[in-house]
Amino acid sequence: MGHILVIDEADKAPTSVTCILKTLVESGEMILADGRRIVSDPLEAERRPNAVAMHPDFRMLVLANRPGFPFLGNDFFGSLGDIFSCHAVDNPQPQAEFAMLKQYGPAVPDSTLHRLVAAFGELRAMADQGTITYPYSTREVVNIVKHLQRFPDEGLANVVRNVFDFDSYNKDTREVLIEALHKHGIPIGAKPSNVHLAKELPLPEVKMSGYWTTNQEGNARRKLLCPTETHTIDIKGPAFLRVQAYPCDRLESRALSFTEEKATWQIPINEVNIICDVTTSNDAIYVATCNPVILFAMTERGDTVRCMELYDVFPRSVSGVWQPFVTVAVLGSPLEDQVVLHEEQSNTVLHVDMMTGAVRRLMLSQDTEQSVPKPSNWWSSSKDQSESHKMCREFSYKNWLLFYKEGGNQLDVLDVLEGQVHTISLPINLSQVFLVAEDRWLLVERNSNMKFLLTKPMHMGAEECGVCQLHSVSEDAADAGHGASSGDGECVPQTMACDQLPNENLSAALGQKIVSPNRLVSDTSSYARIIVGFPDLMSPNEVYSFNREEDLSGLRAGDLGGQRFFRGGLKTSVANRTNCVSLLSANQVVRALPPGQVPLKDIFPPDVTPPMTSAYLEVTDLNSKKLKYIPVPRSLSVSPYTTWISKVSDSDVLLAGLGSGGVVTVDMGGHVRLWETGLDNLQRSLLEWRTMIGSEDGRPVQITVQKDSGLDVTSPKHGKVDPDNVPHVGGNQWAGGTGGRDTAGLGGKGGPYRLDAGHNVHQVSQVEKDAVPEEVRRAAREMGAKAFKDRLKEINMSEYDAATYERFSGNVQRQVQSLRIILDSLQAKAKERQWVKNQSLGELDDAKIIDGLTGEKAIYKRRGDLEPELGSPQQKPKRLRVLADVSGSMYRFNGVDGRLERSMEAACMVMEALESYEHKIKYDIVGHSGDGFDIELVRTDNLPRNNKQRLKVLKTMHAHSQFCMSGDYTLEGTEAAIRELAREDADERFVVVLSDANLERYGITPERFARALTSNPQVNAFAIFIGSLGDQADRLQKTLPAGRSFVAMDTKHIPQILQQIFTSTMLSSA
Repeated sequence: MGHILVIDEADKAPTSVTCILKTLVESGEMILADGRRIVSDPLEAERRPNAVAMHPDFRMLVLANRPGFPFLGNDFFGSLGDIFSCHAVDNPQPQAEFAMLKQYGPAVPDSTLHRLVAAFGELRAMADQGTITYPYSTREVVNIVKHLQRFPDEGLANVVRNVFDFDSYNKDTREVLIEALHKHGIPIGAKPSNVHLAKELPLPEVKMSGYWTTNQEGNARRKLLCPTETHTIDIKGPAFLRVQAYPCDRLESRALSFTEEKATWQIPINEVNIICDVTTSNDAIYVATCNPVILFAMTERGDTVRCMELYDVFPRSVSGVWQPFVTVAVLGSPLEDQVVLHEEQSNTVLHVDMMTGAVRRLMLSQDTEQSVPKPSNWWSSSKDQSESHKMCREFSYKNWLLFYKEGGNQLDVLDVLEGQVHTISLPINLSQVFLVAEDRWLLVERNSNMKFLLTKPMHMGAEECGVCQLHSVSEDAADAGHGASSGDGECVPQTMACDQLPNENLSAALGQKIVSPNRLVSDTSSYARIIVGFPDLMSPNEVYSFNREEDLSGLRAGDLGGQRFFRGGLKTSVANRTNCVSLLSANQVVRALPPGQVPLKDIFPPDVTPPMTSAYLEVTDLNSKKLKYIPVPRSLSVSPYTTWISKVSDSDVLLAGLGSGGVVTVDMGGHVRLWETGLDNLQRSLLEWRTMIGSEDGRPVQITVQKDSGLDVTSPKHGKVDPDNVPHVGGNQWAGGTGGRDTAGLGGKGGPYRLDAGHNVHQVSQVEKDAVPEEVRRAAREMGAKAFKDRLKEINMSEYDAATYERFSGNVQRQVQSLRIILDSLQAKAKERQWVKNQSLGELDDAKIIDGLTGEKAIYKRRGDLEPELGSPQQKPKRLRVLADVSGSMYRFNGVDGRLERSMEAACMVMEALESYEHKIKYDIVGHSGDGFDIELVRTDNLPRNNKQRLKVLKTMHAHSQFCMSGDYTLEGTEAAIRELAREDADERFVVVLSDANLERYGITPERFARALTSNPQVNAFAIFIGSLGDQADRLQKTLPAGRSFVAMDTKHIPQILQQIFTSTMLSSA
């Protein structure tokens, strides 16, 4: 059998060495150092002395890294790639990498492995995009897992730092790495004491408030028979709609501190979308929006959000009167990943398959089919809207649903698998229906709020069981003589559990050992109610209540200032969603309440202003008898349809249960948040979180000495400047000291402003800082404000100018960091005139005489331009010209797609990123418009050095595009820039044309533009289209030479584009 030769790290050898392999692979011959010759023909080997015959099964595997930074290898592929069967070995897929890591660390928790896989996967993607330079491989992850397997008590954060400590010396890289690790829940920099859970309040004592009695007498008035009819549903469709997948940018919320919030991400909705429902099934989460109707599907730990737009099925009303409300029910096995959508006003029922995109309409009755085309039913009056249709989905996992109309007198039970509807006629008009069990339903009468228990056959289709029985439920107070007994005894439920509390939870809630059927009820007048014995026992069922001091219905959501920002007025109708869930295994009731219904004075100290929130999660824990309110952060954007939103929910979030001890919320801005509320779940997660941090985090130890300096402050001043910059601790004489008083420094008290001189900080206690008199504080504030104004005056900037520049600069700070990382990895490209060896023609190379005697042919040398070694530093700076479009169309269509602001942000990014990189890139910025092609913005010999000068450039761009003449000089500007740069001496020359792709209006064809970009091979010219009307930019990009044009409708893409531009010439031979 033939052997396999494996050559590893082949790119590390010089190309002249690896080229020897070329002869072996191509011709099957190679001369060895001892004079022997490898030949492929066995007959020739027999005839020649010192010949070694190659086995016919001999194979060669060559492993090599890509050329360039950080491997700093040679271009092996460029030399020998044509004679090998080449395969690019990518990083393993997440599932495969997890399985491999599990073999290295079988004792490492799966959650830790998932975090590592996700974090390093993102870091590799960032390396591909150029955000970071080093592509962290699987080797680093394996070393981390092996370390954790051997030393399980050492925190994950400390172990991960062993990999990233080298990169921590670069501030920009360190920030990018820490943010990526925090995003996936690796708590670098966190302390075990950073636990910020919501404050717990005592829950009122439980009281027995009354009885519920299900009447079983044969009296016709109390026991009624309800006839049932069954018919097959009519199915229309299917119609196949597109299911789009968007990346889910999940952010772990416990990076630096431990809270109830686990993770958050944003679903892709626009500003007019309104979240109208959220529901879950196992780890799947479904969100429905209206205006237009869109269905989103995702999983708890998934990386994609699937989206199906249903506006073709639910068209928007022309007059804007019709405001749909959509409810989602998730079906169970065998209908996995299928849901039923119900629109409450038109009673439209859709069966949606999120895997195939099939949408079917289910016609519950002939009346529904006839009423749909009528405009009066689609755009109904306010009276009709108040009597909407409802869907009960408690048992949707068993593939049946219940529908009823508010004020109606029938129930429609939909069996999705059988394709049948069972219609139950009732002698009462309905207000609410609660499925307290699969065969027992609680009905609430509309006018009197009387309750009835409907018992139905378990199998509705059985012919002998076609009648349901209706039993009245009477409510009696615990003490008939008590004046307030009617208020305690009568309960109008908002939600009622469809299953019972476990016996241990029931006993813990009531404070007595008890085994009984029960149901957990929530209403506005209590935190929770437990009905013991209901619905199975016919004897009087005791009702135990945790009563509120004030009914929630008396607290209006719009009365608090926190909601006025969104709502703008008082509520005018009852919200469709109750936002209350029961977590039976955790023994909790969780509500989403607006700030106006929350006792903020009990949660926050008097001197603390409550944060602006979308809502508070009220968690009623019946095990610990505690009550806590968790703030839900306010969304940055909310739909302008505030009246519509108020009809959906009292607060700006919707709520659904998730798992056994958690909930999921979706705010009106589309932010999905996962929360842990169950005590057992929180304890497990906290233990895991502290284990990841470890006993210590590797940072310098801080010693805190509690003592009073005994020295008072006098008046703020700058202080004297020490020319030797010696550390000064305490005192009130030197500027830049620490732990002192009166002077500018760090860690002290009474100083006018902060001043860092680079020394270790000694911090005075907060008590001493609080003791500074108010007049000294006022003087310090005034002096600090004056110093800030003086600093602005030094660069001739007002506060308004500073804010204006920050608006542009703040949007591109991340891009500036990315571009600087790319600039750090730039390599030399300029060719040098020198002897080129291993040639078949030219002068005889004296060092190759022996090789010539042995038959080698490439023994000559000649003068030529030789490419520099990959990774060699630049001897001359590269030359870059940014040709910015400041034409009138940029100003005219800025309101359409923000193209002018994007161009100004790009210019700001280039100016900030290239500052202090003049040794690598020499740049200038020239504008082109209808006034000409050489509008000077930034000169190479007069670069902007501060924010004022950079802001002046941005203001010039904006003003020129506003007042210039119509026209386009893109072509002339490109040709002139290429001509000028070709005459300059530089390592490489680049021209980047920023344009809005509005060329065809001025008769500029793509062919002419392409000829201009490629007019001189010494200058690398590229076009970046930052604006487009319709598909202008895409069409223009397709007609230009490949790799010469890019479309960037977002400034964040420009650093990656520039990286492609800088690296596109690395392997070229031009």
